[in-house]
Amino acid sequence: MPTQRDYYEILGVNRNASGEEIKRAYRKLALKYHPDSFDGDKKDGEKRFKELAEAYEVLSDQRKRQRYDQFGHEGLRGAGLHDYSNMGFGDIFSMFEDIFGGMGFGNAGTVAERGLDLETEVEMSLEEVSKGMEQTLEFTRMDFCPTCHGRGAKPGTDMQRCSTCGGYGQVQQKTQSFFGVAVRVTNCPDCHGRGEMAKESCEDCDGTGRTTRQQEITVHIPAGIRDGQVVRVRGQGEPGKVGTRRGDLHVYVRVRPHPLLTRRGDDLVCQMPVSFPVAALGGKISVPTLEGPEKLDVPAGSQNGDVLTLKKRGLPPIGGGRRRDLHIQIFVEVPRNLSDEQHDLLKQFAKLEGDNISQRRKGFLETMKSYFRGKSKDKQNEADDATDNDTP
Repeated sequence: MPTQRDYYEILGVNRNASGEEIKRAYRKLALKYHPDSFDGDKKDGEKRFKELAEAYEVLSDQRKRQRYDQFGHEGLRGAGLHDYSNMGFGDIFSMFEDIFGGMGFGNAGTVAERGLDLETEVEMSLEEVSKGMEQTLEFTRMDFCPTCHGRGAKPGTDMQRCSTCGGYGQVQQKTQSFFGVAVRVTNCPDCHGRGEMAKESCEDCDGTGRTTRQQEITVHIPAGIRDGQVVRVRGQGEPGKVGTRRGDLHVYVRVRPHPLLTRRGDDLVCQMPVSFPVAALGGKISVPTLEGPEKLDVPAGSQNGDVLTLKKRGLPPIGGGRRRDLHIQIFVEVPRNLSDEQHDLLKQFAKLEGDNISQRRKGFLETMKSYFRGKSKDKQNEADDATDNDTP
């Protein structure tokens, strides 16, 4: 659940707050905005509750907090933050259960049917970003047992009602805290919330209904994607203990730096060295593009720092549309080691140039002369004033 609000502001603590202060602030606010206790708008309470969880996850982790303090939200790209927008309250409470003292609210302690999310990472070149790509991923995850299809029962045998919870899948626990006696409803520890158990356990998974399996899937990475962005593949995470719904797979994208091109939004920039004769006389130069070298006309009289543009040689927006542009910034090279012939020719050029200078240089020289004339007059006036003030 990406957010742009300051995490310290969300928890109401200062930037120098200790870990214990952050923990207490989160606990207090999470209990306030939980839907079983929040008196206001339920949607607003849910939003604040998940926002608090994200802030606490970052600030309670020393490494993530350091990255956030140094780089802000951008520093957390690829840091493996949980996606709280798709998590139930029970999932969130179970993540930080140790700071709530075993306290429960309604069904907050139950494990949601949705399973765990998984994360992986892929690398791309700018050339691949310009077109998008299909990436085959191989990874290991917990999956439904192929023998019992997730039931946990030996094939051909029946299920029976759980004697611990009476088939309800949940049990109540009473705990004493400083708020008083709290009743917590949690999944049955024996049937894990299913309400039934196998008469005979599946031999391949020992009755858990889950085994470790190697997976291979193909993921579409859209054109124009940026470094640190995430592609979510729904239903390719791990299954939960209850039900059959899997979590998601989050694919973090890393874009390798290009040796010649730099990305600016969806535009590309290349800083291109150009010889003095080409800049002065004009000519064609070969410039790098994502499709290969391409010829570009350099106008006569081009100046150091001038920018030339090749249309539609940049990257496409991630949502589709016209490709952006490639900007070539010219840097005029001044030769360091001249041959005798080059030295003589340049001296001849300087002599022939004479007063035929550019308007820009001419204007600068005139302004400089005027400035220093004014400074000389000011000094003369100060000297005259000092003489007038001398007493005989």
